[in-house]
Amino acid sequence: MDKDINIWKQRNEILHKKVNRQMDEIKNLNEKGETIFDLARKYPNKTYKELEAYREADRQQEAQQIIIPEDEVAKEADALMINKITKYEGRIEELQKEIDRVKKENNDLFLRIAELTEVEESHRRMNGKLQERLSEVEEDNKKLARQIEDKINQLRRSGL
Repeated sequence: MDKDINIWKQRNEILHKKVNRQMDEIKNLNEKGETIFDLARKYPNKTYKELEAYREADRQQEAQQIIIPEDEVAKEADALMINKITKYEGRIEELQKEIDRVKKENNDLFLRIAELTEVEESHRRMNGKLQERLSEVEEDNKKLARQIEDKINQLRRSGL
């Protein structure tokens, strides 16, 4: 943003210098030109309105003699604009590369999440099976404990 402001400031300064140069040229031409007083002395029978028309015509003629380097201003403005566009194109390329990198990273992360989800599901199934097997083993353990207790009680009754 600061670069854009600086570019526009530079462009503004260039244009101001050109305008000032042209204003100086116009002042120089006006100094050479005739004032209303000069015209009134030259044409004593003319009215003020007629003298103004004559002076305006003279100004128009002088203005046509001033060469305005519009091509130069346009070239400089175009150069500034091309420079600005080139910078923006470079920045756009950088941002596009960054977007592509982030998209690839994002895709890799989604793939990793999918892999981990699959592993988690596999672990849940295995954990469920192990839980069932543990329940069976605990049940068998309780049965064996009752059988052992029954045998011990039977041996006690028989006198051992």
